[in-house]
Amino acid sequence: MKIFVIGFMGAGKTTYGLKLAHCLNFDFIDLDAQIVELEGKSISRIFKEKGEKYFRSVEAENLRSLDGIDNVVISLGGGAPCFHDNIKWMNDHGLTIYLKLDAKSIYSRLSNAKSERPLISDKSKTEIQDYINTTLTEREVFYEQAKIVIEAKNLKIKKLLSIVEKQLILD
Repeated sequence: MKIFVIGFMGAGKTTYGLKLAHCLNFDFIDLDAQIVELEGKSISRIFKEKGEKYFRSVEAENLRSLDGIDNVVISLGGGAPCFHDNIKWMNDHGLTIYLKLDAKSIYSRLSNAKSERPLISDKSKTEIQDYINTTLTEREVFYEQAKIVIEAKNLKIKKLLSIVEKQLILD
């Protein structure tokens, strides 16, 4: 079983993915961290040097390379489900969980860590708010296709684990 954790940047995909993997005794993969290791440079640098189109291609390729792995929780970058039919591929190959967070909460989480986020690192506060509102609206069409959609604000791992375990029994 593969469990994919998706959502907008700052939603807690890595944090909850790690906790969920620990609770289930599964392995954990952060797809962005895997790409950084394979490419030998940060996501920000990949974006700057080779562009988003290149990054999204590498992202899709690395995602599909996980096909033969089981008992793993995989956290993905915020844009991953929105390109190259990745959301369909993930739904066909495992359990997808969308950590849903409203734009205001996302802004609150991101405003302190914008230098680590290539898509917002050079934006003003107003531009970040506009980016979040616009991009979240565009991406939710993909995010909402997840098999589990759960509110990430104040989410407790016990609640997430309970929902995942129920879904695993149904599948």
